[in-house]
Amino acid sequence: MAIQPLARSAPFDLPIDSGLRSRVYSFGMLANEQSNGTKMQIGELAKRAALTVDAIRFYEKRRLLPKPLRTTGRFRLYAADDVERLRFIRQMHGLGFSLREMRELIDLRAQKADVCRSMRGLLKQKLADIRVKLHEFRRLEAELSADLQKCNKELKHRERHAADACPVLQEIAAK
Repeated sequence: MAIQPLARSAPFDLPIDSGLRSRVYSFGMLANEQSNGTKMQIGELAKRAALTVDAIRFYEKRRLLPKPLRTTGRFRLYAADDVERLRFIRQMHGLGFSLREMRELIDLRAQKADVCRSMRGLLKQKLADIRVKLHEFRRLEAELSADLQKCNKELKHRERHAADACPVLQEIAAK
């Protein structure tokens, strides 16, 4: 009795997408990769952009990142441009820009024309916002410092006398 070899199906006939680095994937997507540059899945993009996968999905939902291509297995595919865009977004987030402001900056960046006036306007507004916040923080700092002095004074008083109610809590309750 002779053993019959199993029929071999072509890689593109498989019902699964085995991932970006598999032979199945490489065979089926080779032409697409060559025309669009190297593509990567979301995990690789996250590593390169120093972000989490969830952050990338969040930015995608907020339309700061264009919708990616998808494989037949529904895996997202990103390009090197997406890494650069995410690094830019991360930097702008670190500078305190809101999502709306980041979208404006991305649009300005894409124009590559004379956008200095628009950029100057955004920076002036951001600087004004920061100065207002600094003023609020200084006021809060002074208030907390005064409350701390009241606590220190009460604790010294307690060394020689019976404990009284906390002056800070009494003041808050009176407001």
